[in-house]
Amino acid sequence: MGPVARLAALLAVLAVLALRAGDPARAAARDDTFSALTSVARALAPERRLLGLLRSYLRGEEARLRDLTRFYDKVLSLHEDSATPVSNPLLAFTLIKRLQSDWKNVVHSLEASENIRALKDGYEKVEQDLPAFEDLEGAARALMRLQDVYMLNVKGLARGVFQRVTGSSVTDLYSPRRLFSLTGDDCFHVGKVAYDMGDYYHAIPWLEEAVSLFRGSYGEWKTEDEASLEDALDHLAFAYFQAGNVSCALSLSREFLLYSPDNKRMARNVLKYEKLLAEGPNPAVAEAVIQRPNVPHLQTRDTYEGLCQTLGSQPTHYQIPSLYCSYETSSSPYLLLQPIRKEVIHLEPYVVLYHDFVSDAEAQKIRGLAEPWLQRSVVASGEKQLPVEYRISKSAWLKDTVDPMLVTLDHRIAALTGLDVQPPYAEYLQVVNYGIGGHYEPHFDHATSPTSPLYRMKSGNRVATFMIYLSSVEAGGATAFIYGNFSVPVVKNAALFWWNLHRSGEGDGDTLHAGCPVLVGDKWVANKWIHEYGQEFRRPCSSRPED
Repeated sequence: MGPVARLAALLAVLAVLALRAGDPARAAARDDTFSALTSVARALAPERRLLGLLRSYLRGEEARLRDLTRFYDKVLSLHEDSATPVSNPLLAFTLIKRLQSDWKNVVHSLEASENIRALKDGYEKVEQDLPAFEDLEGAARALMRLQDVYMLNVKGLARGVFQRVTGSSVTDLYSPRRLFSLTGDDCFHVGKVAYDMGDYYHAIPWLEEAVSLFRGSYGEWKTEDEASLEDALDHLAFAYFQAGNVSCALSLSREFLLYSPDNKRMARNVLKYEKLLAEGPNPAVAEAVIQRPNVPHLQTRDTYEGLCQTLGSQPTHYQIPSLYCSYETSSSPYLLLQPIRKEVIHLEPYVVLYHDFVSDAEAQKIRGLAEPWLQRSVVASGEKQLPVEYRISKSAWLKDTVDPMLVTLDHRIAALTGLDVQPPYAEYLQVVNYGIGGHYEPHFDHATSPTSPLYRMKSGNRVATFMIYLSSVEAGGATAFIYGNFSVPVVKNAALFWWNLHRSGEGDGDTLHAGCPVLVGDKWVANKWIHEYGQEFRRPCSSRPED
């Protein structure tokens, strides 16, 4: 085995590049449902099966209720006929029989339990294919993420509209063709996820909306609901207390007691809140402004979110003369007959967008090849690869031997960039599908530490990134370059290219970038990471880091 082959073999076994082993269907089932929209779409299948089971149950119950209605009408007609002579021995007999036998059979009929048993048995058969509680938590956190990054109004979200509210200004970010409103129980579950994390900044508006919706429908019992007005008031009152607003906590607790006057715990809370207010404000109970929680690793949050909020639009883009569009051949015979439309997006860092780099058929095929192998995306953490909250997606790695079309794709990338994109000088194609509110917070593609696993590949650092948009989205999902202070929208079938390293080999700090949360849509991308070694005579070196 030659040195290149050995390097390729080493490349294949590394966790960051290797194809996932085992049955693809089982691999997909093991991962989080919420972290890729293709997994969420698969959850429709078991729900369809459940709908079929519920339809059978309803038909059985309808037949049972028709029979009960017949019995009721028969007995009622006898009672409504005041002239019914009990002296008639036949009627007397049937009265005694009904009271001794017929009513017993009606009340203790097994038909109802058999119907529900069939429904429960069917549910248990599909239960292993249903999302776990962790998926519900992940989906709730995704809504909070969208709420934060795009400054969405919770009341609007509950009505099914996506509106940014800043002061008195309201901006529609997305207008769905069909409104999907949330119930009080839906809002309660989102608020409770935040509540359980001690995140009262997010818990309070969601629980407030839950309380409002439950108030509006109080007295209407819904089989599918887990929570109630009392549950929402209970959690909201304590959330306000923890946030320092004792007055609101007291008012909500008193309202709770109107519906559940025998609740001793809430009665004790009312006495405690009244005492705290009577004693006057002090540092322990003074009302405080609820601060949005931040995470230590995200120091560029404001810039990142501001760029995401532009949704990729760049109002000054066409006012900069040095930015231009052209047909690119890169002096390659491969592209002479079919040049690629090139748009220079930014100069420092140098970022270009190649329009219509792949066809619809190619994009669909890449997605189809990757889908069975998708697993939760991970990031390097020391020696391990771990899933993290700041990267919500699923990914798969495709060797070019999987399909001849991938070989053609590599040739096209090489022709455009002039770089060697074959292993070990480049990584296998990584295909990514983003989940609910899927995102990847600011990060570098190149290694910033000598201990990075990337260096073990003996092919150097990632010198360049070639990212292909395999789908469109309806809103959100832009690629934001934090220090470059610009963002690029998702352009279906286009490819984004940038250099991660200066010509000297030093990392370009201006390439810090992020995948903004997907507001609405199913975002797919494919990444081709190209490494330093093998490119020495394709991108000449320089001693100046600024080059």
